[in-house]
Amino acid sequence: MTDRRMSHPRRLLPFAQARPPLYAGVDLGGTTIKASLVDDLGRTLAFHTEPTHADRGPDDAAARMGRAVHTLAGMVGIVTSDIAAVGLGTPGPQDLPTGVIIRAGNLPGWDNYPIRDRVAEHCGHAVSYANDATAAAYGEFWVGSGSEYGSLVMLTLGTGVGGGIIIGDSSIDGAHSHASECGHIIIDTSDTARKCPFGHSGDLEAYCSATALMARAREAIEQGAAGSLAGAVAEGEELTPILISREAETGDSLATTLILDTAGWLGIGIVTLMHTLDPEAVIIGGAMTFGGEEAAVGRIFIDRVRAVVRSRAFPLLAEKTVIRYAILGGDAGSIGAAGFARRDHRRNA
Repeated sequence: MTDRRMSHPRRLLPFAQARPPLYAGVDLGGTTIKASLVDDLGRTLAFHTEPTHADRGPDDAAARMGRAVHTLAGMVGIVTSDIAAVGLGTPGPQDLPTGVIIRAGNLPGWDNYPIRDRVAEHCGHAVSYANDATAAAYGEFWVGSGSEYGSLVMLTLGTGVGGGIIIGDSSIDGAHSHASECGHIIIDTSDTARKCPFGHSGDLEAYCSATALMARAREAIEQGAAGSLAGAVAEGEELTPILISREAETGDSLATTLILDTAGWLGIGIVTLMHTLDPEAVIIGGAMTFGGEEAAVGRIFIDRVRAVVRSRAFPLLAEKTVIRYAILGGDAGSIGAAGFARRDHRRNA
């Protein structure tokens, strides 16, 4: 899926203007490894990305993630020991205290792998470890669209639906490292509820992920839906959220309905999170934000989310809770991982 998440171009701060200490963050994805070097104010000095090559196994990737930290240092003319601390975000479920990926659904064969310690061995630093969506949430909390708030929930819409909860300066991880799995809150208890890739029935991911959006689009087309979206698929174009968004921009009724239905389900999930946590802000990020505030469909999408929240939430929460798009795009996870490294470094100083 083409990444349209950046709300503004990435700007690299000249090393001479950086405020030390410096921190590195690594974000592991199913297809891409991203790494950022930031200063004490969260400003990016260097950025590195490379394919995950998940089929090569976790040992190979851990070695390359460790080397990525050395690469970042070399990009600004320092040595790795000049970096104060390193953070890592990976998909879950995880055992955060032991640094183990328990089950990496988009990384087959990586289950029960001690990734934190393997990356630490290769980069030469102790590593702060977080869920990737929680790292993205922390990035937005620290220097992104949530930086003016003391608490937030972030939902990342992509292949699945990730979640992160930040309150004060802390992430909510839970007794078993499974808190903040907001994509798996239940929004449909009917007998015909859809299932997510984990086999959970009626959860947010089953309705609001890119996977779910494309499944509903295929079903509608197979049942005879007409219009430009169906026509594009019939002509051989790949069915993706980008295609659906493009056709919604041109006024295709099926594409528009699919996107607005997704927004409606998302709004229901957000109300549940608001009533549970009462955050100051809810941030929507990930690859599937339909162009965000810069695109008409992105604006229609978030307006529908807000309308559903207003109709279902307690009036005070509906009035006070800010709902907005993330602004760090694909860099949020690596910046947030560096932010966790900074937080832990400062606590241990």
